[in-house]
Amino acid sequence: MNVLIIEDEELASLRLTKLLAELAPDIQIVNVTSSIETSVEYLQTKPSLDLIFMDIELADGQSFEIFEQTPISTPVIFTTSYDEYAIKAFKVNSIDYLLKPIKQPELAASLHKYQLLNRQPEIPTIQVVAIDSLVEQLRRQNEPAEYRRRFLVRHLSQWLPIEVGEIAFFHSEDRVTLFRTFRGQKYSLDYTLDELDSMLDSTLFFRANRQFIVHVNAVQQIHAYFNHKLKLTLNPCPAAEVLVSRERATDFKKWMGK
Repeated sequence: MNVLIIEDEELASLRLTKLLAELAPDIQIVNVTSSIETSVEYLQTKPSLDLIFMDIELADGQSFEIFEQTPISTPVIFTTSYDEYAIKAFKVNSIDYLLKPIKQPELAASLHKYQLLNRQPEIPTIQVVAIDSLVEQLRRQNEPAEYRRRFLVRHLSQWLPIEVGEIAFFHSEDRVTLFRTFRGQKYSLDYTLDELDSMLDSTLFFRANRQFIVHVNAVQQIHAYFNHKLKLTLNPCPAAEVLVSRERATDFKKWMGK
């Protein structure tokens, strides 16, 4: 099976190539392109392709522009770090949509779906129905969310309302979820970080790693760290190091630059 990868992040393309080799040794990566321009140039040579993995956010724009510049009949599996593109992705000839960092089970499921589409001609009709259902679900999810505005926390013998905008970071410590305010106050919560992730405005808070969710205004410095990770200096300063994994580093930099 001949596969084209369209991806502008070298680590992401290397990871995808490695996962594909582990899952399907018969796959041949015929080319890796990193921009709209180079992808269009390559596709216009009419290469023999069975499947395309296409990142949505490229250095010179969104990969949807490729479809506007050259016809593509090859099935596409989109990859991206952002849910917001899912609906648009399924309007072109996409068979699946993978969120980064790509995990082996999800990639295996996508390849299985591709194989089903090839073997059973009746599957595309079923697939269209499934996609329509997914699009409607995603449309509902993408409606303006009602984020938490404050938390009520216990302090000594009283309860205190703390506005979300006062919180510098949330962190997990010995299976207890805590947060620090910008004034340095420390409180505990009865939510896990996973639960908080869906309650907080993602334009203001970022899940740096399994232990920390940080407010954009708490980030004072960003340092390059070993193995392509990032090390954050926060204010107030937590007791533990705050590292952003190499898989999340690109997303973090995009988030900080918004």
